[in-house]
Amino acid sequence: MTVNTPLCFRGKKILAPMVRVGTLPMRLLALDYGADIVYCEELIDIKMLQCKRVINEVLGTVDFVAPNERIVFRTCEREREHVVFQMGSADAERALAVAKLVESDVAGIDINMGCPKEYSTKASMGAALLSDPDKIESILTTLVKGICKPVTCKIRILPSVEDTVNLVKRIEKTGIAAIAVHGRKKEERPQHPVHCDVIKAISEAISIPVIANGGSHDFIKEYADIETFQKATAASSVMIARAAMWNPSIFRKEGFCPLKDVMQDYIKYAVRYDNHYTNTKYCLCQMLREQLETTQGKKLHAAQTTQEICEVFEMGDFYEETTAIFEAKKTSLETKMQDEDDQMEDPDVIKMAVRFDKREYPPQITPKMYLLEWCRKEKHPQPVYETVQRPLDRLFCSVVTVAERKYRSTLWDKSKKLAEQAAAIVCLRALGVPEGKLCEGENHLINKRKRGDQERLISRDHAEDLAEPSHKKANFIEETSDMNVPKM
Repeated sequence: MTVNTPLCFRGKKILAPMVRVGTLPMRLLALDYGADIVYCEELIDIKMLQCKRVINEVLGTVDFVAPNERIVFRTCEREREHVVFQMGSADAERALAVAKLVESDVAGIDINMGCPKEYSTKASMGAALLSDPDKIESILTTLVKGICKPVTCKIRILPSVEDTVNLVKRIEKTGIAAIAVHGRKKEERPQHPVHCDVIKAISEAISIPVIANGGSHDFIKEYADIETFQKATAASSVMIARAAMWNPSIFRKEGFCPLKDVMQDYIKYAVRYDNHYTNTKYCLCQMLREQLETTQGKKLHAAQTTQEICEVFEMGDFYEETTAIFEAKKTSLETKMQDEDDQMEDPDVIKMAVRFDKREYPPQITPKMYLLEWCRKEKHPQPVYETVQRPLDRLFCSVVTVAERKYRSTLWDKSKKLAEQAAAIVCLRALGVPEGKLCEGENHLINKRKRGDQERLISRDHAEDLAEPSHKKANFIEETSDMNVPKM
């Protein structure tokens, strides 16, 4: 069992949580250059609760995957003792559920209480929490009691120093490990000066570590400025956002690396960890800044794939080599898993290599329907489907049991429904029973559906003939509709 050293928040240089920036490539790059702790971008609790935790053996990552197969959060062993998972939440129980979902893969959990953007505040998250101390206390206390990893929160300052100090004192009592303070009010933007005096007042008022944030505009232009900002705020640690976004080698004691080298290092991580090209492109654009109008900047802006981005930075060979390695590893893992499947496979299962293609069947008619109809006709129990998902590629395979015999396709499908249809086809073919294909000629299930529809129409028309006159019936429907339409 791996024992993690509890995360310390004193004397640290920290990558701030930044939407669209704080993904895995940027976090790893910041750690390479000297950051002690890295925060991921804010991730909303409801979205995270829909995710499945998947081990990605090809990339060597842990992925939290949404139902639409989008990667919501990706992490790896390299950052496990340094990454803090920041979430947006306005509900203590949801926050706890998410924290438990990711707890084993991160070093700490943070609640965003400073984002002033509407997408966060309209759901009572982010800076909206600052006006609801009871909810803040509920969320943080629930997390501190419910998980083993350290809990932090990130706030903005309130209109008055007194109110801000009173709030952080109340937050301190929840038992959190540290508090990050963006030294601006929620209506202020980066061009407004950071209020170092308020962060200093907070640092002097509470005993837990205070992490100063917001110094990129006024203070932090190079590595030495990090200490200057820390002294100005009397904070325990410094959290850097935009200065790190522009050049993550701001964390490097020896000074900045050439921007070209930084961008190439970032691209290497983006390719190695299969970062989505739009996110990679966005982060590179933030680094280029005033160079976006150069020839290279225009080529970057026009790039539509990771490969095209690599070619802009003369890294086409790296892309091809890396993707070839991944394909070889994926093939090797698939072969290994197939061998394991074959060894573990029940020899009594009847197998065929088939897929379900709905274009080969009439609308609304499927092999599963045919199999169910056959079981009813033969007085067998209805078919039972058991479906599993393969972690490597998240494909599905289903086994159907009919009359105490098992059937499955040897081909894996992209959805549970397709896998079940394929298993039904194997069963029907093994039994020598029609499966409903268009090429099989007249389809009795279609005829059965048509007869059923006709019978329902006749019954409905007969009922209407026995009911009230049509003009009264129409009036009744209109009145009912008016009652159900909400007033504008």
